[in-house]
Amino acid sequence: MMEELHDVQLTEIKPLLTRQNGRNLQDFDCQEHDVETAHGVLHVTMRGVAKGNRPTVLTYHDVGLNHKSCFNSLFNYEDMQEVTQHFSVLHVDAPGQQENAPIFPNGYQYPTMDELAEMLPAVMTQLEVKSVIGIGVGAGAYILTKLALNEPSLVEGLLLINIDPCAKGWVDWATSKLSVWTNSLVDTIMGHHFSTDELTDNQELVQTYRLHISEDVPQDNLAMFYNSYDSRTEIQMERPIPGLNEDTVTTLRCPSLLVVGDMSPAVDAVVECNSRLNPTKTTLLKMADCGGLPQVVQPGKLAEAFKYFVQGMGYMPTVGMTRLVRCRTHSASSIGSTDGVRSRSTTNILPEGAHCSPEHTAHTVHLTA
Repeated sequence: MMEELHDVQLTEIKPLLTRQNGRNLQDFDCQEHDVETAHGVLHVTMRGVAKGNRPTVLTYHDVGLNHKSCFNSLFNYEDMQEVTQHFSVLHVDAPGQQENAPIFPNGYQYPTMDELAEMLPAVMTQLEVKSVIGIGVGAGAYILTKLALNEPSLVEGLLLINIDPCAKGWVDWATSKLSVWTNSLVDTIMGHHFSTDELTDNQELVQTYRLHISEDVPQDNLAMFYNSYDSRTEIQMERPIPGLNEDTVTTLRCPSLLVVGDMSPAVDAVVECNSRLNPTKTTLLKMADCGGLPQVVQPGKLAEAFKYFVQGMGYMPTVGMTRLVRCRTHSASSIGSTDGVRSRSTTNILPEGAHCSPEHTAHTVHLTA
């Protein structure tokens, strides 16, 4: 199916680095938990409490990061505060990646990516979280996708940044192993996050994350998480054919917002993932002048997109659409909630003044400077 594009003109870009010397709103009203699961202990941070029948926003970070270095810039942004007033937030740190994590003992077997996904329902049960809207980056996006496929009743929506559903082929595997042998682990992970141009042109951001990756996470723990992600299996999904296999094909059932920077190393992988999902429930957001960390470099645009993605699901109905306008909405069945009767829908959102051609059938949005 050929997909049409919505070209959107944006002029505002506000880079925001994640140095930890500023006021961190995520440290308020938080409780940390170490949760026992069938595959080991998972360190999580809960902000607020689950609100009635509303889902909790669950985040999962990428390799080389933890929940703070991955998501603080986004969740400290003003527009995101409007979202967190309506939802509790559950930040998940992959085993051994949290701040001040102990070094794993000799012989420790790190969970596979499938097992990392299987750990999450136990966390939700212990913290009395009934369902989630997931925000994942890279490895975290892969894990949350697996969760949604395994336990679709637990996941109401997904924001997936830099999602790669593919396993590495033999050539990619050999290249990756050679890279690890010839480069440091830190350099390998930097190449996962940043394009060659970014590594050259965005020195301040790159240096900030190089120091974090090399100094703030135990390197043996980090290597285990990276190797687990590097050894991931293919996510078995395919785009449904209308009128033929919508109810039987394996794909995501929840509304999904795929996000990638146009200079990110993950562009091709995200486009491939988009080709495997239901176009009536999926939006691909490609951000211009942005690389591998859109939640850090353009948190305002991402917070804005997430806010209206959530509103398109039927939550936060009182939020005023002052800067964005609806282009089109697919309404689905209505269900009850603490917010009253709300209509589940998938919505394309465009900034005011953008041109939207009628009868668009695809959900692809370009954000261009």
